[in-house]
Amino acid sequence: MSLKQQLKDDVKVAMREKNIVKRDSIRSINTMIKQIEVDERIELTDDAIIKLIQKGIKQREEAVSQYKEANRDDLVGKEQEQIEVFKLYLPEQLSDENLENGMKEIITQVGANSMKDMGKVMGAASKKFAGVADGKRINEMVKKLLA
Repeated sequence: MSLKQQLKDDVKVAMREKNIVKRDSIRSINTMIKQIEVDERIELTDDAIIKLIQKGIKQREEAVSQYKEANRDDLVGKEQEQIEVFKLYLPEQLSDENLENGMKEIITQVGANSMKDMGKVMGAASKKFAGVADGKRINEMVKKLLA
């Protein structure tokens, strides 16, 4: 079953269960998908939808930090609940150990030996770990291993 179909089915279940947070979160994802499909006249693949969901998570995490600065705990909780629902539709994330092993492999392949080679490593790593590790984690791991 495609990710788009799973989202449609899950929103129906959330509506039947009266799970407002899950319903609204899935509707938000569906809105992002529909926006791109209509604007660009394309059919999104599961990989593209995963990238959209990751983008949505990142936006909500930024909102959480801004709400915390403004002492809006009510809005912080709402955003964090949405982040948890969004994460349900991402593939299982790599553990730090598996990410580190994969990064060491990439560093060896591209012949990186200093921070100057970070761009090469990040390019290869971003492609290899798309969907299973976010860019921030990849970046931190590269810095750690090249330092």
